[in-house]
Amino acid sequence: MKYDDVMKLALERGFYFPSCEVYADAQAGFWEYGPSGVSLKNKFLELWRRELIRRDGMMEIDGSQIMSKSVFEASGHLGSFADPIIKCTKCKSTFRADRTISEISNVDIPESADLQEFDDAILQNNIKCPKCSGEFEKTKKFNMMFRVGIGPEGEEAYLRPETCQSIFVDFPRMFKTMRGKLPLGIAQVGKSFRNEISPRQSLLRLREFYQAEIEVFCNPSRLDDVEKFSEIQDTIIRVQTDSEPVAMTCKEAVESGIVPNKFVAYYLGILTEFYEKTGIDITSSRFRRLGEKEKAFYAEAAFDFEVETTIGWLELVACNYRSDYDLSSHAKKSKEKFEVMDNDEKVLPHVFEISMGIDRSLYTIIEHSLKDDKENERIVLSLKPYLSPVHVGILSLVKKDGLKEKTDEIYLNIKRKFDAFLDHSGAIGRRYRRLDEIGAPFAITIDHQTLEDDTVTIRNRDSMEQRRISISELGSVLGESTAYP
Repeated sequence: MKYDDVMKLALERGFYFPSCEVYADAQAGFWEYGPSGVSLKNKFLELWRRELIRRDGMMEIDGSQIMSKSVFEASGHLGSFADPIIKCTKCKSTFRADRTISEISNVDIPESADLQEFDDAILQNNIKCPKCSGEFEKTKKFNMMFRVGIGPEGEEAYLRPETCQSIFVDFPRMFKTMRGKLPLGIAQVGKSFRNEISPRQSLLRLREFYQAEIEVFCNPSRLDDVEKFSEIQDTIIRVQTDSEPVAMTCKEAVESGIVPNKFVAYYLGILTEFYEKTGIDITSSRFRRLGEKEKAFYAEAAFDFEVETTIGWLELVACNYRSDYDLSSHAKKSKEKFEVMDNDEKVLPHVFEISMGIDRSLYTIIEHSLKDDKENERIVLSLKPYLSPVHVGILSLVKKDGLKEKTDEIYLNIKRKFDAFLDHSGAIGRRYRRLDEIGAPFAITIDHQTLEDDTVTIRNRDSMEQRRISISELGSVLGESTAYP
């Protein structure tokens, strides 16, 4: 299934849609989740918490979306968080330099490259404005921070461009009050804001977006002293350093030097295991090790977890070894102490970051799960049952002869434990098809036999198999099938 098919499903089945779409002046880069999308997102985050946060006893916080100017001066965002832009001298349109060059000439230049490299590529490839064929001005940097004014005097502050800065600023308090011990993982889920030059393709490039970030604080002298490494040493990860991704175990990745240490390899391993449980085809994934010009300004080593889709490779997670960049910067700016004790050693912790894009992850899960079952003339969203927005459809065969009342009774009992959808109207085949498209793994049909023996027909989404079970069995059957792994 292609991007357009996913987009059609998203709009028609309440997964996501443009913000303020009824108005002509609605801004690009802002999208909203409908009921199906919210349910999928919440279940995805519950899986994330189960597989990553609770697994290692990490802490979760909920920080402010607006933060002081000092935070971003210390973090480097006010000075370095910028994209290269080019402006047409004729029509005055503005474009991302790296994307425009790549799309017109197929020359790939990292966004962090020197500005002169972009100007040289434009000159050498005779690149003109795609709107009017005009000449471009010299490449400039555009800072993507959203500035806000606080109070009547408009005191300068900023919407956060990433959720992690509050984790760094709060670290000393968290370590002390929660009796922290290295390594210590602190996580946060929330919205971030980036003033993208040309947001596009719905959830794939947004100005307001969801992140699930984990910052693991560690002792840099103990990066190969990882007790839990044995749990994932045989987990297969796909790592790309040159042309093609190579499948190897986490142990092999460390021994070969492709992954720098057991500490980093451990988190690449559990991240792979997590995404495999989302239903994404893990054989179409890779950890791409970034070169010096591609890495973020704060990263000492970086791997992007990318998944192949019909519109190319999508970066879902940035895995950055940030060394002590963040804590030392905030310590210097705030004049506060960020060192902690690790046993008898005083340490300024280093940080390994797992920065997950929730919106892109949800898009990829939907695309990888969407099937065109031509034989049975249906579209099926084959989500993992525990991620499905609706666990079960409760359907009456007809609305008369007492079937509606019996169906309502069953629905009231089921909906207390499961996400259920009640549907009384329309041909039963069409109702099955609608449930298939929204990803419901089961449909329960109440018919005249139900009134005689308290049994119902339960239909499986993927196999379309139907069987009779007693009403008393519904809870256990649905519970076993929709439980998280």
